[in-house]
Amino acid sequence: MQLKTTDEKNNIFVALLAVFLTIAYLYVKWAFGYWKRKGVPGPEPSLPFGNIKDFILKRRTLGEIWKEVYFDLKSKGHKFGGAYQMLFPTLIAVDVEIVKRVLQVDFAHFWGHGTFINKTDNLSFHLFNLDGPKWKRDRAKLSPTFTSGKMKMMFQLIASCTDELTKVLDETSLNNPVDIKDIMSRFTTDVIGSCAFGIECNSLKDPNDDFRKNGRKVTDQLDFEGTVRQFLPFFVPHSLLKLTNFHSQNRSISSFYNRMVKATVNYRKDNNVVRKDFMQLLIELTEGEDPLNIDDIVAQCFLFFVAGFETSSSAISFACYELSLHPEIQQQVREEIELTLEKHGGKLTYEALMEMTYMDKVVYETLRKYPALQFLFRTCNKTYNIPDTDVTIDEGTKVIIPVLGIHYDPELYPDPDKFDPERFSEENKATRPSFTWLPFGDGPRICIGSRFGLLQTKLGLCTLLRRFRFTLNKKTKTPLVFSKAGILTSTEGNIWVDLEKIQ
Repeated sequence: MQLKTTDEKNNIFVALLAVFLTIAYLYVKWAFGYWKRKGVPGPEPSLPFGNIKDFILKRRTLGEIWKEVYFDLKSKGHKFGGAYQMLFPTLIAVDVEIVKRVLQVDFAHFWGHGTFINKTDNLSFHLFNLDGPKWKRDRAKLSPTFTSGKMKMMFQLIASCTDELTKVLDETSLNNPVDIKDIMSRFTTDVIGSCAFGIECNSLKDPNDDFRKNGRKVTDQLDFEGTVRQFLPFFVPHSLLKLTNFHSQNRSISSFYNRMVKATVNYRKDNNVVRKDFMQLLIELTEGEDPLNIDDIVAQCFLFFVAGFETSSSAISFACYELSLHPEIQQQVREEIELTLEKHGGKLTYEALMEMTYMDKVVYETLRKYPALQFLFRTCNKTYNIPDTDVTIDEGTKVIIPVLGIHYDPELYPDPDKFDPERFSEENKATRPSFTWLPFGDGPRICIGSRFGLLQTKLGLCTLLRRFRFTLNKKTKTPLVFSKAGILTSTEGNIWVDLEKIQ
């Protein structure tokens, strides 16, 4: 029996490779035909990225991609469409009624985010990741911690951080432009450190504080590589993630937050320390019927930081940017603050802040133009027939709500690039359908901490406006240039302002 020559071996290898590539190509073509077989319109996918090639190549954010798909589908009269994230079919909701059905009316079919929970990674146990009975139980337990009454209870903790904010602004603004993005991220770090973790981290005084440094590690993971890491559960079977012991956060971050939360909980329990903060409310939930455990507390504190830090600091920064461009609006908010405080004896109280309705409009319009999350996502957990159509959404299919598209739809928000707080007057709100302002999502899975986020945003803005007039410094790029990578809306450069102290 003769041994095969090298050429014969090469020919066999080439033939096998050709067969494999042909099968792979045919499979991809078949996979990319999923929506056509269902009669669902949508953009043509490209191999192997589907419709997210520009995101993978760092040309555009996912939010910008879904915004373009939204307008393309809407211009052709479609109420929904089909796209692909890699090989995974994804339904894009366009019509507001379908958005409403996904987020609320037919929530029983779309209660999950489709994220991955690793049983050895307790940071992944937080409310955003949970689905099913565990989500329902934890949501019911945690919701009472974010009522208006609880926000009023925590108001003074946040207000104490504004005192330090004022001092830092006084010191740094003398003949120097202020990096408002950096200052406000330090302010929100101190607020969350105090309210969620029960610590005074003083990052306004010391930008290199350990709490801030580890917080930066988390938010830095929301860049391109971190976003890919967060979205791997959408592209990779969960069984494979489980096999590889996939962690959404690196081990040093997990170790830091576990150590900090457990030390705080143990200290308070051992010394009977009670404080009016989020941590205390969580500790109380470890008692009684069906209690939370320490891993639950660690996870929820971690989520509190991730959800509240970058989002609120960005909202304040973007509001400052817009108010710098529109001094007449800036002055109108300032006058409302002065008049409201006069009614309350010059004191900034929770009740006074809640009465500032024009401030609300400014914050809402800021969040319309600059939503932290540019799209919402759900996973179909039970086969669903789209009403008045023959289209079924199969179990496991991803569903995207293009927030950026909805927020910039001229049919909903005329002249959408214009900053106009009056869009949120009671009269104008009444002209728009519900589910068209989505910075916090909507329905049963609306952001549980939205009240807290709005509270610290308004308090931070109020502190600035009471003491300073501000204009854009020439170091700020105008129009703003946005980062093309990452999951959150952020600028590539910083937002610099010149502050003039009000005497």
